[in-house]
Amino acid sequence: MADLARQADELRASRQRIVLAQDAERRRLERDIHDGAQQHLVAIAVNARLARQVLDSAPARTGTLLDEISVQANDALETLRDLARGIFPAVLADRGLVPALRTQLAKSASAVAFEFDASLARVRFDQRLEAAIYFCCLEALQNAAKHTPAAAVTLRVDTDGACLMFAVVDQGPGFGASAAPSGTGMQGMADRLAAVGGALKVESAVGYGTTVSGRVPLQQAGADPQADALAAAQADASRSEPNSALVR
Repeated sequence: MADLARQADELRASRQRIVLAQDAERRRLERDIHDGAQQHLVAIAVNARLARQVLDSAPARTGTLLDEISVQANDALETLRDLARGIFPAVLADRGLVPALRTQLAKSASAVAFEFDASLARVRFDQRLEAAIYFCCLEALQNAAKHTPAAAVTLRVDTDGACLMFAVVDQGPGFGASAAPSGTGMQGMADRLAAVGGALKVESAVGYGTTVSGRVPLQQAGADPQADALAAAQADASRSEPNSALVR
């Protein structure tokens, strides 16, 4: 009887783990679609509005915008195909966080100043950490483009050796405590970071813009080969590579 009871308990626990894993995977895909593919669709919508505005006065500009919309639509389709296969964006999977963000920013309709620790262009981290930072950056940039389309925006990615960090800073009108955002986008970013032991922070004041930032710990249980690789790359980067770029 004791063996049967133990086996029943193990079966129930196994089923619970399967259900929890399935729920977590559904939430991950939902966040990836929201934070990834939706960013392309927002850019398409922005360019479509611009094309309508200049249709009569600047037909040549309209043609350029339509070409951009075509490219952005193809990018959105490719992102959706990747997500349907349950994989990370190809550049993120193959080359890492900074190259993936550079590639994404190059496709954006908005100009964003990209500042990063040069060592991060060559160091790879756990895919979960890279994906968490990558998609949070896209979501924060999308929010900035949606709510403050004319404001200057800076994306920063950095590390202090213990944590991998990002910040999206816009020079928009900002908001007071009573107007702090609390939608699914913000909750999704907070959940994504919390899943890898990180945290999200939103800072804003009327007239002083908004900063959305987050951090995830690099230290893993046991040995941490990432830390050694990061230290070596930081030493090399400090001698060789510039650490900022304006991506348009």
